[in-house]
Amino acid sequence: SMDTTDKPQLVEHIHKSLTLTVNDVKWVPCSARFALVGCHSRGTGALQVYSLNHGKLDILVDTEKQHAFKCGTFGASSLEERHLATGDYEGRLAVWNLEHVDLPIFSVKAHHGMINCIDGCGGLGIGYGAPEIATGGRDGAVKIWDPRQRDTPVASLEPKDTETARDCWSVGFGNSFNNEERCVCAGYDNGDIKLYDLRTNMIRWETNIKNGVCALDFDRKDIQMNKLVCATLESQFSLFDLRTYHPKDGFEHLTEKAHKSTVWMCKHLPQNREVFVTGGGNGSINLYKYSYPAQRVIKDPEGVEKGVMGTCELLNSRTFSTQPINSFDWHHDKEGLCVFGSYDQSVRVGIVTKLNTV
Repeated sequence: SMDTTDKPQLVEHIHKSLTLTVNDVKWVPCSARFALVGCHSRGTGALQVYSLNHGKLDILVDTEKQHAFKCGTFGASSLEERHLATGDYEGRLAVWNLEHVDLPIFSVKAHHGMINCIDGCGGLGIGYGAPEIATGGRDGAVKIWDPRQRDTPVASLEPKDTETARDCWSVGFGNSFNNEERCVCAGYDNGDIKLYDLRTNMIRWETNIKNGVCALDFDRKDIQMNKLVCATLESQFSLFDLRTYHPKDGFEHLTEKAHKSTVWMCKHLPQNREVFVTGGGNGSINLYKYSYPAQRVIKDPEGVEKGVMGTCELLNSRTFSTQPINSFDWHHDKEGLCVFGSYDQSVRVGIVTKLNTV
């Protein structure tokens, strides 16, 4: 293995075994608590909240719902309310006040079949404009919801031909750098990536990376589009430079092999947008740093601007589980503190050290 003594270390702080399948984990903003959503063995939904308490986890909320939960986000909530939005196996989008989880404060049948992925923007003081939730479904649709407007989506991006609808596996907001601009990127099971401009209501860019897109993450939601990481099947991820679009070649990108297995997740570090992690089907987490080239833009022979790719460095890697790491969240206030779930029916709190030296 690499000699990485002076590099950031990935440390397991707490490991908690559960009797349920963990599908997503998210820190409750500005707290030492995290929410966990998943599926009980009998197919019902688990929604739990845990608190860090001197090296162990105390369970604060433990509620069981009729349908299993697949994904959750706080991204469209205010810091005062900290409401969790969830997507479930039956296609229902719900918003929960974690102090009173008996009934959701908002619920809508958003998709036919499972909601695979969810993201939020405009809340938590991140991004400009209205609070919005994006959901992507097995039905191939991507829908944008304003939790203040009931029942109907603000935008619906549906496949034209339901015969050839592709599973949408990942959604993420970006480019929300003023009150007008906002994009949502969606990744599909056939390798399609589509970038929707919510201001113009048009597809701004699309490509295909040949492998199902398990996860995608903008390096920041609230800046002019900069970088996008896409985690895929076939042991690889791709990183796109979204600053410079070339009419013929599109956005420049690099592709790296990772984990010798499906790459299930990717997440940028909130305190440093050049650092990100990937989580693998082999139970490992990789920590990467992106370095920009000397020049980010060059001119092609016709004088048209074209992006230039930088490089990705693997800073460290550590195996935590025998099963895929399927969900991960960085703490926004404590640099290096993270929580992640895996298919070994457990949740782990981790600490990545020495990130300030990167």
